[in-house]
Parts: sequence; structure tokens; C-alpha cells
Amino acid sequence: MPSAATRITGTNPRDGNTLVVEVVDGVVAAIRHEPKVGDTPKHWLSSGLIDLQVNGFRGYDLNGPELEPAIVHELAHALLKDGVTTFLPTFITASESQLIAGLEAVQRARRDYPLVRSMVPCVHVEGPSISPEAGPRGAHPLAHVRAPDVQEFRRWQASSGDLVGIVTMSPHWPGSVPYIRALTAAGAHIALGHTTATAEQISAAVEAGAVLSTHLGNGSHAHIHRRHNALWPQLANDGLSASYIADGHHLSPHLLQVMLRAKGLARSLIVSDVTAIGGMAPGHYDASVGGSVILAANGHLTMNDGTGRFLAGAALPIIAGVATLARDCGLQLHEALELATVNPGRWAGGRGRLEVGARADLMRFEWDGVAPVPRVTAVWLQGERVHRA
Repeated sequence: MPSAATRITGTNPRDGNTLVVEVVDGVVAAIRHEPKVGDTPKHWLSSGLIDLQVNGFRGYDLNGPELEPAIVHELAHALLKDGVTTFLPTFITASESQLIAGLEAVQRARRDYPLVRSMVPCVHVEGPSISPEAGPRGAHPLAHVRAPDVQEFRRWQASSGDLVGIVTMSPHWPGSVPYIRALTAAGAHIALGHTTATAEQISAAVEAGAVLSTHLGNGSHAHIHRRHNALWPQLANDGLSASYIADGHHLSPHLLQVMLRAKGLARSLIVSDVTAIGGMAPGHYDASVGGSVILAANGHLTMNDGTGRFLAGAALPIIAGVATLARDCGLQLHEALELATVNPGRWAGGRGRLEVGARADLMRFEWDGVAPVPRVTAVWLQGERVHRA
């Protein structure tokens, strides 16, 4: 006998009418659209958010020296409260032993905790083959930046059960093309980021299989040549989709709007790049990403190097990026949501679609069109309510 259907309702971000989703056995079984009744408040209903770049949040640190599976589990719980139903734990440049230890911890967390297994389809390794130059290197430690090594990647996969799904690298290194080909053949997605590559090197990387730009517009020199830089060839190449950090600090709204127009919404997505400092009180912190950092009340997170120029990851959840896109960048709310659901879902097993037959990962939230961070009121993971505000 089939299970009884669960009925989930909310306001449709596309037209403001009522959206009714019926769920059976964790899957969307039916979707109905009904006229809005009266002048009831808008409780927006959407697919759950998908974040391809999470370094930590609310004190739970993925890049610390001794990551335990329980930390991954608590991090998953923390992210649910801001509407995230799928995320990729992200490890920045580190020694091979630390990267493997982190990957093994996530693998154990997926084995021990059903919540982690449901929310984490794979892992994002950001580095270690990025540019060693200050600026493009960002908050990554110079001591562990190194050339791409296919054998090291295979050791990552052997230790984690093929858990690495995205690798961010700079294609300026000799040997980048065969590295990209090998990882692509092994099923990993190559993203370009923290790079000083030339236009020719970027083009060769795309031809070899690179498919994504990581937080485009960041991880670069503070000042770039107006013609010859790594930004324009990535924006212009239709073989690359691009992720952006839309927290209002990493990119100005005007710059982000121009980049979205150049790349096109179909090839654009947002990430949080949030670190363990995200969601914490303003102040000075010692962090695994960036070392000594300063968190401002508005979520601006910088390295404490006396300049205030270089960001140390982000401090706002990805739903804040949805608000930025809809409030400051000219997108409709449903378009902004697609950049945090359907589009990143292409690199997370096809998740993020709100359609019959899809996983019933949903969130309901309140937003007045002004607040910097919308308020998530309920979250469902495979049809089960896992958060209620």
C-alpha cells in the first residue's frame, strides 16, 4: 500500500499565488497551482537551497586541524536553519595529510549520520593547485600551494570512497591540461579559480574539460589590467558556468549585475563561501581560513593584515545572496532562487528541481524585499520536516 501524501503549501515566488506540493515517500508526487485567497501574508515556498562552497558555519569548522564526523553533522543542522538542504563541504589548500583526514571525516559522517548522507552528495576541494601570488591566492596558505598531481587526487579518492566531486584549480600550472582530463574522466568537475592564467590557458582548460568558474570576480589581484586578466576570458567562454558570492561584500551589486548579464542566468549560480566565523558575533577571530580575521556587524569578513583589502571567505548564508540578487541586481525572486537551487544542483546530482519525481527538499521563508537575510520558517528534507522556526 502506498504511503499517504504529505501536503506542503506556500506562496509561489513566480506569481504570488498558492503553490501546493504533495509528497509521497520523499518524492514530489504532484504540484498544484491555486489562486491566492485574500490578502494573506506571503510565506514563499521553494526548493531547498544548494550551496557548493561551505567551509564551515556558526563555529563548526571543516578546515580545522582535527575534523570529527560530529562537527559535519552539527554543521548540517546549522545550515538547515537557513534553508540549505544540500551542501558541499569545502576544503581549502592544505597539506595532503590534512586534506585526506578531512575527506575521511566527511566519509565517516555520511556513514554514521543519515542527515549528512542525505545533504552531502560529494565534497569540493578548493586547491591546492591555485596561484601562489598574493591576491589571487586569497586566504589560502602559501606553504601548501603546489602543482597539480593526478596521483594525489587518486589518493584523495581512494581514502574517501570517490567523494571529491569538484576541484578548483588554476590552469596556469604546467601539466594542467592532462590533470583536468584525468579528473574529468574520473567523474570530478573542474572549476577554475584563484588564478593568474592567461586567456590561452583558460581556453585550453575548458577544451580539456573545465566546466565552472569558482566565485568569479574574487580570488584575484586588487588591481587588474583592463584588457589582459583572468576575468574576461572566463566571462566570455560559454563552456564555463560561473559561481558568485552575492553577499554584497565580495562583489558590488553593479559588478554582479554586469557579470550576470555577460554570463547569462542559465550559466550562473551563487555560493556562500561561508566559513566557521559565519553567523558569529562581530569581532576578532583566529580562523583556519585566513588566520587572524575581523568580522564586522554587517557580515564583512577580512584578513587582519592592516589593509582591510583581502577577504577571508564569507560570513553570510547563501539565502542572503538570494536577497541581494532580488533586491539589488534586478532579478525576480524566482530567478534569484534558481541561482541557488536548480543551477548549482547540476553539480550536485541534479538536485534543486521542484517538479514531479524530484526529491522533496523544500523550504518556506518570509522576506519583505528589504531584509538582508530572509527568515526561513520551515524546511523539509526528502519530504520530512527537519526545521520549524
